[in-house]
Amino acid sequence: MIERQTELKRRHHRKLKMRKLKVKLGLLSGEARTALLAKIRKLSPTWTEASLAPVVKSDVPKADKPEKEPRRKAPTKKPEKN
Repeated sequence: MIERQTELKRRHHRKLKMRKLKVKLGLLSGEARTALLAKIRKLSPTWTEASLAPVVKSDVPKADKPEKEPRRKAPTKKPEKN
């Protein structure tokens, strides 16, 4: 169990660090940007700069789902007379 906690802590720290680096990446240019990209690639070798681009809601296709029927209330029980 200790190994799992250690791995989770490492993973969460890495995610936090990546978020901070991505924010800085948007602000930098030139050599500083190249150095920052190297740090990001060291943490996550499969990361690409294209993944940094924001997703526009109109680009995401919506699933064709039928509209849900409104929920109906259950009938109330009448108190029984003894």
